[in-house]
Parts: sequence; structure tokens; C-alpha cells
Amino acid sequence: MQTKKGFDFSGYHQTMLERCINRRLLVTKTSDFAQYYRYLLDNQVEVDNLIDVLTINVSKFFRNPLVFEFISAKLLPPIIAEKLRNKDLFLRVWSAGCACGEEPYSLAIIFKEFLEKESIKFDLKIFATDINIKSLQQAQRGEYNFESIKEVKHGLLKKYFIPKNDQYRIIPEIKEMVNFSVYDLLEEKSYAPPSSIFGSFDIVFCRNVLIYFNLECQEKILKKLYRSVVPNGYIILGEAETVPKQYEKYLERLSIFYKIYRKLNYHNNGGKINLK
Repeated sequence: MQTKKGFDFSGYHQTMLERCINRRLLVTKTSDFAQYYRYLLDNQVEVDNLIDVLTINVSKFFRNPLVFEFISAKLLPPIIAEKLRNKDLFLRVWSAGCACGEEPYSLAIIFKEFLEKESIKFDLKIFATDINIKSLQQAQRGEYNFESIKEVKHGLLKKYFIPKNDQYRIIPEIKEMVNFSVYDLLEEKSYAPPSSIFGSFDIVFCRNVLIYFNLECQEKILKKLYRSVVPNGYIILGEAETVPKQYEKYLERLSIFYKIYRKLNYHNNGGKINLK
């Protein structure tokens, strides 16, 4: 299934597609898939509504908080140390499938906390992408309800959020650290979001995205993530997601508890990488 906007959902699991479309059948009071398809062709607003349903945007700040603690304690120290040795003061991160922005803002907070603690100045760029324009608009506003921020520690909440009625607004300094843009992970013309220009990410987050796609599309997406990350950089997946077998010798899993992988460089795996 491909929408007027060029997003192809044919790689989604069939049962998930049917469940989402059935929900829209009820709302639009169309009787079957054929009638709903005709309704879609004549109703651009419904195309956007369908995309909203298909691109499930359930997230919150510091979702699976132990993953963020692992990043802060185990990943950032060696990354920063290596960059300082090479006099490379740039840190590039991609949050793929960022929903309403909770994940990239969480990353911005832990990176800022780490760099402040170590009294280090870095040029930090976080690129956050999604195909859902409404979600990205909410992310750019940076305003969240209590359900989204309930995992945030009290000290971080006071430091990085401004209460506004029953909402919590992320402070401008953190907002400015994140670049949001529309990007389809199955788009075949590039291996990284155009806003990043050249990819070369130190860390790529793609959590709870692959589970919605069939195996063929999962492999296409993972190939894109793999190409976009630097040698010895990191790819972080969701707890229910797995790496296809052909990638296992190119990605080292760092913990039995989390789906955090290090991309092995040519010397680590004994030869040139040729993934097809």
C-alpha cells in the first residue's frame, strides 16, 4: 500500500495493516476496504489520518531508563575519550522513528549532563526523523503531558522543563540541539536523512520501529542504519527486535540485557565488508 505522499506501507505486517485500516473504516463509516480506498482517493485529510494510525507514536521520555543509563555510563566515556584523542569535537546522533520527540530530547539531556559533568565542550548534532508530520510538529513545539514525562528524574525535570498549565515545555537550549525532519526509512535514494547531509553518525537509535515491518523491510532498514553509522559507532534497537543473521559478524552486541550493537570496522572482522 502506497499513499499519495509517497510513503509505502506494503512492508508492514499484514495483520497490523488490517487492524489499522479497520479502525479507519469505523471512523469514516465506509463498509469495506474497496469503499475505503475510493474514499482515500478523494480525501487528502483521510490520507493524513491513515498515516497517523499506521505510524504508531507511543513514546515517553527515558523509555526503558536503564538503556539511557547504560549509554551514559558505558558508551559515552569511550566515545568522548576517543574523539578527544583525535581532536574531533563533533558528536553526531540519529534518532530514526522519533515519534513526538521524547527520545531525541532524552538523548540531548543525557549528553548535556555528561558533557557538563566532564567540563567538555562538543558540537553535538542530533538528527531526529519520522514520516508522521503531525508528530514532528508536536516534537518541534516541545510540549508534553505528565504521561510523557513521568519517567524523568525530579532534578532533570526541574532543570530541563518549564511547567505550563498541565503541560511541560522542554527548555530552548535542549530544543536547539535537535534537528527534526521528515524521512522514510524505506526510501531507496539515500542511506541517511538529507538534513544530516552525509550521515556518519556516532550513535543511531532505531527502537521499536523494525517490529512493524516484515523481514525483507527490516533487512533494508538495518542495511541503511549500518551504512549511516561510523566504524566502531553504535546502533541501538528495541528490546523485541533482532539483527538479521547476515549482520551478526559485523555487529558486536555489548550487553545481554539491551539491544546495543557496536559496528565492527574492517580490522575487527578481518576484511572488507560486503553486505548485500
